[in-house]
Amino acid sequence: MKWKKYTLTTTTQAVDLVSSLFDEIGIEGIEIEDNVPLTESETKGMFIDILPELPPDEGVAKVSFYLEDASREPEILKAMEEGLDELSMFTDLGERTLEISETEDKDWINNWKQYFKPFTVDDILIKPTWEEIPEEDRDKLLIQIDPGTAFGTGQHETTQLCIRQLKKYVTAGARVLDVGTGSGILGIAALKLGAGEVYATDLDENAITAVGENLEANGIPEERFHVIQGNLIDDKVIKDWAGYERYDIAVANILADVIILLQPEIPRHLKQGGIFIMSGIINMKEEAVKAALAANRELEIVETTYQGEWVSITARKR
Repeated sequence: MKWKKYTLTTTTQAVDLVSSLFDEIGIEGIEIEDNVPLTESETKGMFIDILPELPPDEGVAKVSFYLEDASREPEILKAMEEGLDELSMFTDLGERTLEISETEDKDWINNWKQYFKPFTVDDILIKPTWEEIPEEDRDKLLIQIDPGTAFGTGQHETTQLCIRQLKKYVTAGARVLDVGTGSGILGIAALKLGAGEVYATDLDENAITAVGENLEANGIPEERFHVIQGNLIDDKVIKDWAGYERYDIAVANILADVIILLQPEIPRHLKQGGIFIMSGIINMKEEAVKAALAANRELEIVETTYQGEWVSITARKR
């Protein structure tokens, strides 16, 4: 099925008014393209490590929408033109040109699967549930992952860094706290490496579903992997659910800014001598994370590992 895409070229100052107009005439969902840099207040709390480099802002914006019901096109376009005529009396609409193009109806949720193939992290084979085990990898430790809409196929450098650290520090029967579990891959890896039990948290409700499906795919009973939706940093219910001074290992593959907020909390949940494995840290944020850890009297850095431009830091509770 082909969809029609309608793109109005206007000015950045008119975007809010145009967006409101589109909403009023029954257009559901729009895309806005411009080169206006995000302000400090907009980026605060977004936890973005790298912002894209934009060309100079020339005050031009494109506002696009799609119509599911083609029969409404004449009605929508007429209402749009009339509304733009009114707006033009008190704001600069710029070019005010409308481009109509066609796009294929694709299965965006599942199309990424063609790029997710079996791969290894040392002697561990990680593969999607729909792929066969390669003959040459049949002797490797197997982890099967279908992330769904949650983060974590294992292909990202930060996930691989964490898996290698788990291999180093997981002992038989260890209890592991997985913060920001996503697809559950790190918790599942810990269990496959000999851990006894995993408690995991994530802000995304999709992670709860993904973890359940991946436990089943790996033959792991749910009573060994407990997962809850919530924020360990500031939610007392989640803190109490996780419990205190009971984990041998905590692992968090998130982002540097989140790790900086998380690191004061983690020692409360670790046993004395417990290990905290961190990644999701871009190299330009390494020193900021290390500075935060240096100020934490309960944690000492024991190791830093690298893959590409990403960093993993491992600390021990004093």
